Amino acid sequence: MRIVVLVSGTGSNLQSVIDAAATGELPVEIAAVGADRPGTAGIARSADAGLETFVVDFKDFATRGEWDAALLAAVQAYTPDYVVSSGFMRIVAPSFIDAFPGRYVNTHPALLPAFPGAHGVRDAMAYGVKVTGCTVHFADAGVDTGPIIAQTAVEVLDSDTEESLHERIKVAERTLLISVLKDLAAPFN
Repeated sequence: MRIVVLVSGTGSNLQSVIDAAATGELPVEIAAVGADRPGTAGIARSADAGLETFVVDFKDFATRGEWDAALLAAVQAYTPDYVVSSGFMRIVAPSFIDAFPGRYVNTHPALLPAFPGAHGVRDAMAYGVKVTGCTVHFADAGVDTGPIIAQTAVEVLDSDTEESLHERIKVAERTLLISVLKDLAAPFN
C-alpha cells in the first residue's frame, strides 16, 4: 500500500510510521512526505530516512484555491492508495477530499466527535473531562469530522498539564495509527 503523509510540525507520529515500515512491521511504502511550510522537523525526519519530500508552502500562493490545487497536484503525483494527515494543520479543500474518497486518514488528539479543532487537548482539559484520547478517522470536508476508524482512551490525571497529557496522547496516537494502517494495508498484501 502506497501512502503519502502530510505534516506541519515535528513529525513524531510520522517517525513511528517510518520506523514500523522500515522494520517490516507495517507493510506500506511511504511514497512521499509533504508539508505546508518549509523547515519542519517532519520533513527533516523524512529526508534523513531517505524518503522523497515536498513542500507546498501556503505563503507562496496568492489565494487559498491556488494552494489547494498545488497541494492536490503534488499528492496525486505520487499515486497514493491512502493519504495520511499526521499533524497536518491545514484544512484541505473539498476537491482534495473528493480526489481521495474514503482514503484520506486523519489523526486527532481527542475522542471525536468531542473537542474537534486545533486545540483538542486544551479544550478537553478546560472542560474537565476525566478521560480523553485520540482518534483516527477518514477526513471529510468538515473540521475533524468523517467516519471514525478507531479510538484509544487516555485517562486525564490530576497532575496533568496540557503538555504532559498531550505527550501521553501522542504515545497512544502512534500505536493507534500503526494499527489502523496495518488494517488498511491488509487487502494489498
